Amino acid sequence: MNIGDAAKASGVSAKMIRYYEQTGLIPPADRTASGYRDYSDKDVHVLRFIRRSRDLGFSVAEITELLALWQDRSRQSADVKALARAHIADLRQKIESLQQMADTLQTLADCCAGDHRPDCPILTDLEVGNDGHSALKPTTGAI
Repeated sequence: MNIGDAAKASGVSAKMIRYYEQTGLIPPADRTASGYRDYSDKDVHVLRFIRRSRDLGFSVAEITELLALWQDRSRQSADVKALARAHIADLRQKIESLQQMADTLQTLADCCAGDHRPDCPILTDLEVGNDGHSALKPTTGAI
């Protein structure tokens, strides 16, 4: 099947399929006599595996490792579990970081009057930052 058909069957865009080939995540597709990419059902199966892995937030490097484990029938499931647990820890850290950002923005938004006045604690916080020092360097004569 051509790249468009493989994209439809796998749920991975043709652009991403080309990217995965360029980065070595998947081997280059076979080519027809006229030079078009030709994908098999097995290739589509691999692309679906990659798409599902991406849906779960795995990086390309992690997917490379997952693919190697998936294709190695002598693998130990403990290796797969360790990779999944490491990814879970990364996701939880990102969630915590995002929650802290949301909490900070919520506090700033709650402190902002949101009226016609120019005073805005949101912009002040962005200017000053966490350390209390302005990121702007005053020029000579500036206050």
